[in-house]
Amino acid sequence: MSEASSDDVVVAHNLVKKYGSVRALDGASFRVRRGQITGLIGPNGAGKTTALKAVLGLTPFDGDLRVMGKNPFRERARVMEDVSFVADVAVLPKWIRVHQLVQYCESVHPNFSREKAEAHLARTQIKPKARVSTLSKGMVAQLHLALVMSIDAKLLVLDEPTLGLDILFRKAFYETLLNDYYDNDRSIIITTHQVEEIEPILTDLLFIQRGRIVLDSSMDQIKDRFCEVMVNADRVAEARALSPMSERQIMGKTIMLFKDIARDRLETLGETHNPGVSDLFVATMQEDAP
Repeated sequence: MSEASSDDVVVAHNLVKKYGSVRALDGASFRVRRGQITGLIGPNGAGKTTALKAVLGLTPFDGDLRVMGKNPFRERARVMEDVSFVADVAVLPKWIRVHQLVQYCESVHPNFSREKAEAHLARTQIKPKARVSTLSKGMVAQLHLALVMSIDAKLLVLDEPTLGLDILFRKAFYETLLNDYYDNDRSIIITTHQVEEIEPILTDLLFIQRGRIVLDSSMDQIKDRFCEVMVNADRVAEARALSPMSERQIMGKTIMLFKDIARDRLETLGETHNPGVSDLFVATMQEDAP
């Protein structure tokens, strides 16, 4: 990896984390820069949550990791002044009332704004005196996001933040995040299995498999490097000779995904498209399979 710059929020080099004989991280290297919205995508057990735990200072590791220039495990208190985290919304205590939670956040976090939190909550149906236990899961997600958006943080980490929510709440969650929180000075890391829903907001993409980063690219680079072709029936053999990453059949049509082949060459084979992240993910996992 190149030298760290002032725009680097997270720089990880050769991260290794073992649980007994299992390597949850096996030499993972990546970086997140200021203003990026990065999707960290991988199958179950690939190392996503372990990587986030390392970034959040929740687990020791081998290798080198810097978050805002600091070692997150050794300097966690300082790092977390500039980092916010949203996991499954069930982490909020059920017994507490909304206004008490706002007061608590104000008392423990130096960069928390009570005024911002109350303004965010005023745009919801959440009542200040309501207990968390009485709120729907969607409303708890709104509450959690309102609290997080009220912290003046440089990095927001989202680990399956909309798990279990219906599509209306998931859509509202990401719209609120973009409209009321994100700007070019803040960075966001998202892990989710609902890849299609976050694809439009991503600037960068990381694929992780067996503890290693197998794809690290901006969304613009993906459009340049990868191309999907609906291959004409009389060109299938010619297309296969170019060693596609994947091939599948849909309603009698042959769809192939290619990497690092000139688009004008591929256009002679059939109709070309930019691949979706989910199709690229499946092809990359198959290509990297042992």
